[in-house]
Amino acid sequence: MIIQLKKFGTTLISRQTGRESFLALQPMLKSIKDAEIIEINFEGVLTFSPSWGDEFLTPLLNVYGNELVLRHTDNPSVKATLEILEKSNGKNFKKIG
Repeated sequence: MIIQLKKFGTTLISRQTGRESFLALQPMLKSIKDAEIIEINFEGVLTFSPSWGDEFLTPLLNVYGNELVLRHTDNPSVKATLEILEKSNGKNFKKIG
């Protein structure tokens, strides 16, 4: 499954919108098969805050672990936020491309 984050906006900054986006994703997540890779694509995202990421990515990481893969994480805002989330959660995200 590929999730294009830009569908939720290009400026992902508030805890509330992160939570709302995660809730909007729930129907899609119900169709995931065992061991299916969930790819989060950051292409097109301009700003990504730790609060938004904590509400959206942290629950996905907690549930799907190594099956969660992040792509196009080279944006400085995305890189900085992922570093903060990894430190605060004590878990690393799997990143490709």
